Amino acid sequence: MTTANKITLIRILLVPFFITFALWYVREGDEWFRFATVLTFGLASISDGLDGYIARHYNQRSELGAILDPLADKLLLIAAIILLSFESNGHFARIPLWLIIVVLSRDVLLVLGLSVIYYMFGKVKVRPRVAGKIGTVFQMCVVVWILLKWDRWGGLTLFWLEVGAALFTGLSGLLYIWDWIQQLSEHPSSGPTKP
Repeated sequence: MTTANKITLIRILLVPFFITFALWYVREGDEWFRFATVLTFGLASISDGLDGYIARHYNQRSELGAILDPLADKLLLIAAIILLSFESNGHFARIPLWLIIVVLSRDVLLVLGLSVIYYMFGKVKVRPRVAGKIGTVFQMCVVVWILLKWDRWGGLTLFWLEVGAALFTGLSGLLYIWDWIQQLSEHPSSGPTKP
C-alpha cells in the first residue's frame, strides 16, 4: 500500500461525506453545509493531483493505483453530477439531463467495453485520452461553478462549460470504442474459426 494509494483511498472515503453535506444543504439551506460540501469536493479534487504527483515523482505507480485512481475520480464526479441533477429547492442550479445522459452513457460504455475485453483476453490496455482528461476538467468546472453558486452571475458561462463537458466526454467515449475495436480486431480469437 503506497502513499499514493492511501491518498486515493482517502479520496474515495470523502465521497460519502460530500454526498451527505450536499443533501443536508438542500434539506436545511444552512450555508455551513454548502461550505462543507465545497470543502470536501475541493479536498478530494486536490488529492487527485497529489496522488498522481506522488506516484510519478516517487515511483509509486502500482496496479492497484491504476484501478483505484480512475475509480475514485468516477465516484466523486458521478456522485456530484447525479446530486446536482435533482431538484434542490433553488439551492443549487440543476445540471441538464442531456449532460447527465452523455456522462453516464460514456461511463457505462467504458465499464462494458473493459469487461468484454478483460473477459475475452484476460488483460485490458487502456490508453488515457486527452479528450477524456479535458472532459473531466469541464465536468469538474461545472460542478464547482454550481457549488460556488457562480451561475447567478454567469448562467451563459455555465451553459458553455456544460457544452464543453458533453463534447469532450462524448468524444473520449468514441475514442475508447475505437481503441477497443482495434484491440479486438488485432486479437487472434476475433478471426474466423477453422472447421
